[in-house]
Amino acid sequence: MTKRSPHLWDCFVGKISPRKIIKPFGYNFAMQLNQPAPNFTLSDLDGNPHTLTDYLGRIVIINFWSAECPHAARVDLGLLPLLEEWSDKVHLLQIASNGNEPLEMLKEVADERGVNPILHDPKHKVADLYEATNTPHIFILDAKGILQYHGAYDDVAFRQRVATRNYVQETVESLLKGSKPKVESVPPFGCTIVRMD
Repeated sequence: MTKRSPHLWDCFVGKISPRKIIKPFGYNFAMQLNQPAPNFTLSDLDGNPHTLTDYLGRIVIINFWSAECPHAARVDLGLLPLLEEWSDKVHLLQIASNGNEPLEMLKEVADERGVNPILHDPKHKVADLYEATNTPHIFILDAKGILQYHGAYDDVAFRQRVATRNYVQETVESLLKGSKPKVESVPPFGCTIVRMD
């Protein structure tokens, strides 16, 4: 008798844990929409720790960020005024996961753009946990820490250079009104996260 590998039916009937299944490429049990986002702790560029669960009670925008990517710089310009408008109801956690961007560069660019704090993920552990692929790659959690949106900041793409929709703004404003976002996921557009190992 041939031994078969476990599959989703075995999870459904309770024979094995879903974590024992080898995940197909691009699939992430942890990052399903309408499920709690995985917790993490990262230090900012000054060494101060930040834990995701410390921000429960507010909408949290997690943005995988880059000092060198022009798309990340464009998002900074659009996102900072929105954060001022939303005030203390929304918190931004920007995460630098590119292995080729040294700490001094991150500090210099973060200061120039006025986007501190930046959380440092030099071994891309949180980027891997969230299966982040690009800068920017956005994840929006409601006040209970439930993932409500992930993907692109807006609808800018190779063939569309000017945004006609801002998915982050639409999602946050829906959540502030107590509604679900109309769009829950859009493929991210930007620069690929550089993983050095």
